[in-house]
Amino acid sequence: MSIVTALITLGGLTFLLAVMLIIANKKLYVFEDPRIDIVDDLLPKANCGACGLPGCRNFAEAVVKGEVAPGKCTVNSEDGIQAIAEFLGVDLVSEDKQVARIACQGGANVAINRVNYYGEKSCSASSLISGGEKGCNWGCLGHGDCVSACDFDAIQLNKHHIPEVDTDKCTACGDCVEACPKGLISIEPLNHRLWVACKNTQKGDEILEECQVGCTACGKCVMDAENGLITMNNNLPEIDYNKNHTTRKPIQRCPTGAIVWLDDDHGIIKGKESKRIIRKEKKKIAFS
Repeated sequence: MSIVTALITLGGLTFLLAVMLIIANKKLYVFEDPRIDIVDDLLPKANCGACGLPGCRNFAEAVVKGEVAPGKCTVNSEDGIQAIAEFLGVDLVSEDKQVARIACQGGANVAINRVNYYGEKSCSASSLISGGEKGCNWGCLGHGDCVSACDFDAIQLNKHHIPEVDTDKCTACGDCVEACPKGLISIEPLNHRLWVACKNTQKGDEILEECQVGCTACGKCVMDAENGLITMNNNLPEIDYNKNHTTRKPIQRCPTGAIVWLDDDHGIIKGKESKRIIRKEKKKIAFS
């Protein structure tokens, strides 16, 4: 008899719990649009965060809700973006391509080191020792932390140990920005061709003792730029990209080539009065 009672009790409890679970499921159920899975399958699964969201699943949810455009994913192919737009029946809304830009040209052929560094080959590690071995306190240390941080093989060090960005491969994920201890990398629209390739804030020609391509704050680019396109901020030219910046005029009289024009086919273009760099080998270390 006791066994029968136990079985009835256990059965009753099981039934009661089942009913409670059914009710809870109905009360707590959160509907998920089935289109999210389809959009998610059309994404590259890079989870790079270049769109400003934590991952591709979050991006898919935002696209389905209409919060972002399909073209906001800079990693996806044009066909993939088009497929998402057609599936959801929304406008493509093309986004300006964003890429990483490097604000330094101070390679081993034009900039000196003040000390020998014998530690871990890392910019972050080197920068912990008095800011690094570079004579210019603002300059690229050239150990390639940004290269290691890039999952898309979009950054390589050139022969003078300055990073160069392959704009076709760059997804603007921002990992290289975080990796640079000198703050020399930023994510910019590809159409920002007029570019200040220096972060030095020391005014005067003294910086040329450390780096031949450093900005001396001479102000010629400011004088030559029209409609206040360029202003000086902390001894460094600052470009207002809200104004017409499709002009090479401000680079022409720059004596060091610190302000440049970035061209997809010809690379870095300097002004006609910029000093030509003919040195090919590494500059000797200057001990102070």
